Amino acid sequence: MASLISISSLGAEKTPIKITKPIFIKQGVWRGVFKVSEFEVPFNFEVKGKDANSAVFTLLNGTRRDDFHVKQVGADSLFIKMNTYDAALVAKIESDGTLSGEYRSLVPGFRGNSLPFTAEQGKSYRFVEPGKDIAPAANLTGKWELKGFSKEAVPNKVAILKQTGNKLTGVILQVTGDSRELEGTVQGNEFVLSGFTGPSPKIYHGKINEDGTLSGEISQGIYDNLKFTGVKDAAAELPDPYKLTFLKEGYKKLDFTFPDLTGKPVSLTDDKYKGKVVIVELVGTWCPNCTDQTIFLSPWFNKNKQRGVEAIAIGFEQKDDLEYGKYTLGKLRDKYDIKYDILFGGLADKRLVADKLPALNKFVAYPTTIIIDRKGEVREIYTGYTGQVTGKYYEEYEKKFNKLLDELIAEPIPVSGGTVSSGK
Repeated sequence: MASLISISSLGAEKTPIKITKPIFIKQGVWRGVFKVSEFEVPFNFEVKGKDANSAVFTLLNGTRRDDFHVKQVGADSLFIKMNTYDAALVAKIESDGTLSGEYRSLVPGFRGNSLPFTAEQGKSYRFVEPGKDIAPAANLTGKWELKGFSKEAVPNKVAILKQTGNKLTGVILQVTGDSRELEGTVQGNEFVLSGFTGPSPKIYHGKINEDGTLSGEISQGIYDNLKFTGVKDAAAELPDPYKLTFLKEGYKKLDFTFPDLTGKPVSLTDDKYKGKVVIVELVGTWCPNCTDQTIFLSPWFNKNKQRGVEAIAIGFEQKDDLEYGKYTLGKLRDKYDIKYDILFGGLADKRLVADKLPALNKFVAYPTTIIIDRKGEVREIYTGYTGQVTGKYYEEYEKKFNKLLDELIAEPIPVSGGTVSSGK
């Protein structure tokens, strides 16, 4: 063995050091494919810019665009952080210009979780190459009620779909919020939709049955699959998001104390909030609907903060560690210009959230919006968030939100200053 090492060492001494010129990802539209469980999940993206200093990496989903920065790691490797989500695309540029890599969790303790992918430049289609479409057996345009099947009870979902020829787009509504925009196709009696905007990629696939119903499966992330059936129903609706979470009998107020991003304890009883209308958001940086809600709330607050209103975001993260919360929630604050207080609530566990906020009957979903009047009393609780892609649902939410806030802001400031008591 020693002689082999010696020969190897001598050979190494005589071999000149090879300096490789860095190569960068080609500009243009790309088609990538994830391996999720046993399924392939395609996604599309565009690259603009000739180097890491100027490049913008944009995920494409129907009309939705999500931009990310590209970091070059070594001569032929890329690191694309998914903005405020603690995950990244890590890829190598192969000799033929294609990419190979993985979508990798960056959460401490979960860093073994990854999804492999490959990508080719110059391909703009998603599922089916141009010219290879099969005539669709039906048109799925409309509203569908989706019923999931699992070991535990699964709330129904509502799909709003639009089909033009073979092209299928849409959004899936559920009590936590919406799926963001999905893009796919109908081929014969089979349909498929996928979406990748930064959080784990999703795919919805299945068959159109002879009676016009749907049967299929949802795959998201790693080993997360749910079978479902679908029935077309123009009247399909989710449970009322204003009635899912409420205060227990005898309670009018909410009480909590959590540290802010400097470690300072913050409570609704603090002078800063007395006599103010307060919007409390229960969020997580890992949650796409929470991000969309933040995109709505942050500019709203910056525009209205002089009217006697405050807001507090309480972040429940994938690790129960304040330093980790400072990092993830700090990224959220900086990305979306958040001027209101951000607190760290602890681990993202629904049971723990309910334990820490005992006045609530239960905690259903991130995000949850709690609106408190000038007297410190809870006036409304809204579960989930429906973004702009949901059309009338978003418009109705925005209208009701502004109407209620205008009414509460117009109410007189209590003479006592609106001191908030805890409990019953």
